[in-house]
Amino acid sequence: MPPREPLPPGPFLALDVGERRIGVAYGDPTGTLATPWMTIRRASRREDFATIARLVKERGAVAVVVGHPLNMDGSAGPQARRVARYAQALAEHLPIPVLLWDERLSTDIALEKRQGIGRSRAAASVDAEAAAVILQDYLDARKSAMSGKT
Repeated sequence: MPPREPLPPGPFLALDVGERRIGVAYGDPTGTLATPWMTIRRASRREDFATIARLVKERGAVAVVVGHPLNMDGSAGPQARRVARYAQALAEHLPIPVLLWDERLSTDIALEKRQGIGRSRAAASVDAEAAAVILQDYLDARKSAMSGKT
């Protein structure tokens, strides 16, 4: 879901949507650095969307980037289709754009970053870390595109 017009400068939120939890990360106002923030335990869509809307407002986010779990060959399997539907429904509940972004290998990268910390802390934070990986990838690609590099 690309934005209809260029996005204003400001912070982004990112979501790593799983079946039981949603990892959340936020970006700094300059669009340079993504930081893991929290994990939301999934409830109903209505409750999820209300929580996400509150976080958007709290951070002053200009857009939400949702990790799109494509298969390694780039095709969309059942989970990618579920996440795309979720993102589309979320977009109807937020006053800012919701963007899908390829998240292949984000959880693997997040797990690598979390090696060496306690198992329970790692499990609780890997979703937020994966959201930060997704957002950092998006911010880096956006910065590259804005500077004319590909």
